[in-house]
This record gives sequence, C-alpha cells and structure tokens, in this order.
Amino acid sequence: MSGHMNEPIVTVKDVVTRFGEVVVHDGVSLSVNRGEIYGLLGGSGSGKSTLLKEMIMLLQPSSGEINVLGRKLQTISAADSADLRRRWGVLFQAGALYSSLTVEENVGIKLREYSHLPEKLVRDIVAMKIDMVGLPANAAGLYPAELSGGMIKRVALARALAMDPELLFLDEPTSGLDPVGAEAFDRLILEMRDTLGLSIVMVTHDLDSIWTIVDRFAVLGERKVVAEGRLAEVLENPHPVVRQFFSGERGRLRSRNGK
Repeated sequence: MSGHMNEPIVTVKDVVTRFGEVVVHDGVSLSVNRGEIYGLLGGSGSGKSTLLKEMIMLLQPSSGEINVLGRKLQTISAADSADLRRRWGVLFQAGALYSSLTVEENVGIKLREYSHLPEKLVRDIVAMKIDMVGLPANAAGLYPAELSGGMIKRVALARALAMDPELLFLDEPTSGLDPVGAEAFDRLILEMRDTLGLSIVMVTHDLDSIWTIVDRFAVLGERKVVAEGRLAEVLENPHPVVRQFFSGERGRLRSRNGK
C-alpha cells in the first residue's frame, strides 16, 4: 500500500447534476485517497457512472467542484485538460474497443496519438502491457469479435495502462463476467494497484469486489452519498439504501464477514 493513503487524489464537493428536470446528484461529496481502490456503489439510476464521467470530463456537473490530481475541472485550460487525460486511464463498461482494430492497435492507440515514440518502442510497450494483463502474445493480432468477454476486459485494461497512468477509472469492470472470470479480474486489478502504485476509482454493483479488493467506497442513493468508508464502517450505517444493499440475498456479504 502507498505511504500517501491520506492524500486526496480526487475530491468531489457539493456536486449537483441535472438533466432537464431530472436531478441525478444533489450535493454529492466524497474523496479518494492516493494509493487506494475506491468504489462507487449504488442502485440503477443512482448516478454512479454519471459521476465517473464527470471525473473524466466527459460530462460537466450543473454546479459544485471536482478536483482530480490537483486540477479543478470546472476551470481547467485545454492544455491542462490534455495533460490530465494522459495521467489517467479509463476502462469503460463494455470495453469500448474499436472493432476494426486488432488488440495490438487498440492497446497502442493512445501511445501512437500522444507520445511520438518510435514505432518499434510502441510495439514493445504494447506487447509488455498485453503480457501484464495476463493475455498470451498471440492475442495481439486478434480482433475484438474473436475475444471472450474476459479477454475484452483485459485488453481494455491494457489500453488503460498503456500511458503508465497514476490513476485508473473503471466502470463496472466485472460486469458480464462469470464468477470465476470476475474473481480473476478482481485479483488482476489488485495486482496492478500493488505493482504499479496506482490509485483506482471503480463503479461497481458487485459486492464480491467490495468485499475483496475495495479499500473504501461510497454508496449513492437519493441523489446523495448516503454512506462512505470501509466495509465494516458502511455495514454499521442504518440508512435504508445501505440496508437494502447489504441485507437479503445480496447481503451474503454480511454472513461471509461474520460480523
């Protein structure tokens, strides 16, 4: 674990998000510390993915403040914005691979666009990233249509890691995977964090991920953060949204925790 665990790397303060008459966030505040795996948990429509998109500048909140890697997103310049995007990697929910490009081309796309490195070096880096996420070397020449769901996630992760980011954003990284594949991908995320010293923000509804790899997490509900903290702390929170997640069939976590 990093020695800077109490140093915020992402802060969200009083964020309000409206789409027309619909209010998605109404005063959302949270903070992500350097070196941790931080989860965003909530039901469908709670605004988890919307908040992630605001953190990576794909959407802008109606009001409030988001600060990432020391930059205030609401007033960031175009040059600083481009620099910031080079310092983070993103894994979108369905992988978002380009179907007409090979695995090698997908993983190397940001390197070729931003780095101006010699082609041979780009290919070497891509091969290293493909190996790093546990894919065989011959996967490089395959197209997305030839990959399993688990392989697509790993390629998307390799692409997110291509520029050696210090911060990773993962949107539902284990969705669509069977339990064995999801567990393997969770272990890979944990290994990447520990090996590369990454900070990770992940949107998830997978309680196994919350149980096994997430250091702290926020539960979104009723347009706000209704709970934030470590698992043991959140389990003590009496809020109905929290109880809904951690009781009944979904609450198998509580019995596994033995507390």
